[in-house]
Amino acid sequence: MAAEREAYLAMIQGVINRLAQNSFLLKGWSVLLVSALLAVAASSSEDWILPVAFLPTVAFWGLDGYYLRQEGLFRRLYDHARQAGEADVDYSMDTGPFQTEVRWRSVVVSRTLSAFHGTLVAAVLIVTIIAFTQS
Repeated sequence: MAAEREAYLAMIQGVINRLAQNSFLLKGWSVLLVSALLAVAASSSEDWILPVAFLPTVAFWGLDGYYLRQEGLFRRLYDHARQAGEADVDYSMDTGPFQTEVRWRSVVVSRTLSAFHGTLVAAVLIVTIIAFTQS
């Protein structure tokens, strides 16, 4: 029975690790794409490129919130499985019972995501303001 429980916990931990990896990669892609758009805008005379940089910034912020929320849901499932009895190992990966405990909006405005993605939004905003005041 203990081996089944360990296997179940390892399955959940594997999902948590993949979600954390996806979030990490998403942050890298976000920085890369925003930097590329700002570089293209700097070398171009087209003013419309700068405001377009807001779109991927906000989209990646929301997507990162999704991954972080899913990670939180699976952490709740892990805790539930860890505290459950040996007879309760059912290998369920359903996070439905925890949906109300982890809200997407609260995750998106959390310190972790707000600091990272807020900095990107601020950088794009500052560069856009500077570009439009100089032209």
